[in-house]
Amino acid sequence: MQEKLNIAVFVDYDNIEIGVKSTLRREFDVSIALNALKERGDIVAKFAYANWGRQEGATRQMEENAVQMVQRLPSPRGDKNGADINLALDALEMAFTHNHVNAFAIVSGDSDFIPLVNKLKEYGKTVFVLGGRAFTSTILQQNCHEFVSYESLLSDGPEREAVSGGGGRSDRGHHDRRDKQKGGSGGPQQQPPQPQQHHPRPAPLDLAQSMPLVERALQVLERRAVQPQLGLLKSTMLQLDPSFSEKAYGANSFSDFVEKLKKADYVNVSGQGGRYMIERKSSGSHQPDRAQPKPEEALPALRDCLETHRLEMESGASAEDLAAWMQAEHPDFSYTSYGFQEFSEFLNYAQDKQVVRVEPDEERGLVVTLGAEFYPPALPELPVQTAIEEEEDDGPQPYVEGQPSLIEPNPPPAKPKKVSNRPPRPRKAAGQGNQADRPPRRPRKRKD
Repeated sequence: MQEKLNIAVFVDYDNIEIGVKSTLRREFDVSIALNALKERGDIVAKFAYANWGRQEGATRQMEENAVQMVQRLPSPRGDKNGADINLALDALEMAFTHNHVNAFAIVSGDSDFIPLVNKLKEYGKTVFVLGGRAFTSTILQQNCHEFVSYESLLSDGPEREAVSGGGGRSDRGHHDRRDKQKGGSGGPQQQPPQPQQHHPRPAPLDLAQSMPLVERALQVLERRAVQPQLGLLKSTMLQLDPSFSEKAYGANSFSDFVEKLKKADYVNVSGQGGRYMIERKSSGSHQPDRAQPKPEEALPALRDCLETHRLEMESGASAEDLAAWMQAEHPDFSYTSYGFQEFSEFLNYAQDKQVVRVEPDEERGLVVTLGAEFYPPALPELPVQTAIEEEEDDGPQPYVEGQPSLIEPNPPPAKPKKVSNRPPRPRKAAGQGNQADRPPRRPRKRKD
């Protein structure tokens, strides 16, 4: 029996809020994230980190969803990693002190949380990451147990003017009541806020693009001699690719996803009453027409376009402009054929490959600049050659007396010592010898 999951939720509000706003043109709704996590276990703790003095509109939805708001004190130098450090420390402390918490959910797209995810996995915790595919690091998506994309949780209907929380109230009524309290009926009436233009849900991917992962998961189950049931197949697919989501292929549930595979004649499905058995098709049955291209195969076309518009990219270009340039220069290019639902998702992948840098902007959306790949490190400086090494081929320099030179002149030959013909005098021991051999002493003068 699967262990019950007690989930602690940690929300990096600054990151998720600007990511959703810049890529999806929506306001982040914490209730959508919490409802998706409730399907995976019991939520026992909820924390959100931000400078709440600048997030007045978000405090109400946090209160309505019983999320504990942790104040991030802004650094005098504008350190944006303050919330990341506080979140990581609190999550590790809970992992040490609360043994009943066996799962953690990080609502953020920041790659700085990769060490935290790896450390929680070392302690045997299940880790969920909830964020947008267009701004969550692909490395973070692949290193957690399951990645939940925020795009897949959105509905196709019109969005509220401003999200206020799980209660479904909009800010329009709140502003109307506040205006009446301030100015009454005779005061100047303000225009109600216009509905925000939001990004629609992306079109689903081709079902054939999921077959490499399905085939691989079924092969793993066959090697384990395990019957490929519905739930076991999904858990195996998530082990192989934590970023897999059946909603990316237009399915509302995994059982609906399997039904689509069956109708497309990709797999054999047997059983009923929710106990489906999935099997691979034989080699002679219908299979995808050709091998699906890999994501890295889409990068050469992007590099070519970036090199062509290098001057425009130096100051930063919007993702919409870059997409238009790609379409004009490569009419046959389609990012969906490489497994990306949106162009921004493709740019997010290219950023992890250091091809581009993507910065979210509330006004311009995603601003793209050239990545580190276009700015290789400078070559090491060549060693400075000395004058001796440069002129070795010409032979040694002549020495001119009185002129400065790096080469020491040859010393003049030493003068030969004079050789005496006298035989050497024999040496006598101390205290021996005749008195006559000593020189006579001079008499001392007497003082008068």
